[in-house]
Amino acid sequence: MTLRTFQAGDEAAQVAIYNAAAAHLPRFKPASVDEVRRRVAATDFDPATRLFAVADGEPVGYATFSDSGRVGYPWCRPGFEAHAGPLFDAVLAALRGRGVRTAWAAYRTDWKPVGDFFAARGFPVARRMLNFALDLVEMPTVSNAARPAATALEPGDLPALVAACPGLVRGTAAELEGHLFRNPYFGPESAFAVRDRDGAAAAAAVLVVNPAYADPKAVDAQMPCFRLGAWGTEGLTHKRINGVFSVLAPANPNGQRLALDLLAVAAERVEAADGSTLAAQVADDQPHLVRFYQSYFRAQGSFPIYQRTL
Repeated sequence: MTLRTFQAGDEAAQVAIYNAAAAHLPRFKPASVDEVRRRVAATDFDPATRLFAVADGEPVGYATFSDSGRVGYPWCRPGFEAHAGPLFDAVLAALRGRGVRTAWAAYRTDWKPVGDFFAARGFPVARRMLNFALDLVEMPTVSNAARPAATALEPGDLPALVAACPGLVRGTAAELEGHLFRNPYFGPESAFAVRDRDGAAAAAAVLVVNPAYADPKAVDAQMPCFRLGAWGTEGLTHKRINGVFSVLAPANPNGQRLALDLLAVAAERVEAADGSTLAAQVADDQPHLVRFYQSYFRAQGSFPIYQRTL
């Protein structure tokens, strides 16, 4: 067995490997060659982030990684599963070579062989991503008289807001600013805040409204898909879902009230756009935000994040 990086023409081999290796798993969806071709044709695709195990001149397994530290399970054709370990070791070595110090993976909870593989290699479940939905007809009543007016979020608001929820936001301040104010999939008006008496942003939210995006009640909430607009998923590959609402508020009783005020604003905006449902996603390592969504939204499903230090 030898290892090499992606080469032009590997698309069909990758699809054949995955479809053969994963067909027995719950809710399996076959990959297509066109889908893989679109991914490798992207301007930011790096062939070095896709490794193949080759036996007798034929690809028999592959695994992927990204500079975010995300790693893929090493899929191998039936009969060639022994190559999974060396293939995955090569992925981790490649990440170390790029200076990445944390590796992580996201898969369905019910893909038990995949979860067992990561657990055996020192990747425990570090957190779970929880998905929620709220039909506007179930929206709690919030008094307009008591609610502070929402204003546009500004770049200068970000440092204090991020400090209010340690560990929530990914990346640098500059990356977060780009994600919120120069995102190709939602406009800067999607981010808004409520402010204290001194004009400082006390809490903020992102609301993604686009009828062309997926219906939140029609998606499989167990799939390991990060929802566009959710705080804490910056820089990751996203699923574009209509009506995603995500709040960043401090972990205190006042933060819960402010989050409810932002929810009321979001509901009004969705209703004005002829929408009927809000969606949300949050990691369970932010318990005060989890409590907020559990209080007002309906749980849809979740998926684990396996993680280890390199």
